[in-house]
This record gives sequence, structure tokens and C-alpha cells, in this order.
Amino acid sequence: MSHVVLDDHLLRDLLADDVGPNLDRLLAAHSAATTNLYLVRLSRSLVSATGGALTGAWPLKARRSLARRLVRLSDDIEIVPMRSLAFRMAELADAYRLSSLGAEAVAAAEHLGAPLCVWSGDDGPRIRAAMAGIGADYRLLDV
Repeated sequence: MSHVVLDDHLLRDLLADDVGPNLDRLLAAHSAATTNLYLVRLSRSLVSATGGALTGAWPLKARRSLARRLVRLSDDIEIVPMRSLAFRMAELADAYRLSSLGAEAVAAAEHLGAPLCVWSGDDGPRIRAAMAGIGADYRLLDV
């Protein structure tokens, strides 16, 4: 089965068993993948949740439950090792003025030959442009 790269919002929903119909359809046809830095950003939100769209409004009990799932992340969720992506990330960051997070997302999608799926609230024009530039599939999903 092919992969789909999920951003931190979509990974959060998957781990919280709160998958909407669009993500549900996507995961019926693809295996989940994410990036190292999306994992870090979700982890930071769970640890410090001082507001923000990711987990800031979540009660402490729900954040802790999600944190336990994140720490024991299933091997079914692919994470491309950074060492496999580092040089390509540097190329993409230079060519498209991407942050490290954006460069890793694009590089991981390219490496896996997978669509990059992003919560619509995190739509980034540079990431979108980079995905178009390499001829890859970029999808926005509402949560």
C-alpha cells in the first residue's frame, strides 16, 4: 500500500481516533507516514500546550492520553530517517526558501512518492510551491 505524509494536525487526529471523513477515506487507500519534525512539533504542543491550534485547548487528561500514544507510536506509521533526507532538505530549502520543517515534509513526500496532506489552517505557499515544483501531490484537509 502506498503512503500519505500527514502533518502534525492530521497525525494528532489519527492518534486521537478523531479522524474526519476526508482523512478516513485517505487512510483507507494509503498507509500513514509523517516526519521527524512534525512529530517534534506535536510533542512540544503536548508538553507545553499554552494555547494554539494543535492541542492548546485540550484538557490535560486528553493531552496525556495522546502523549502516551505518541511515545508508543505504532510501527505502522512510517517516519523517514532524517539521514535519508538531510541533503535533499538542504536543496529544497535553498530552492524554495523553506523552513527545516517544510523542507523535511516535501523531502519525505518525495522520498516515499506520497501525497503531502496538510491541515487547511497550516497551508503554506512555499511548501505548496515546492510540491508543485517537484511535481508532487499536495492536499489540504479540514479537521
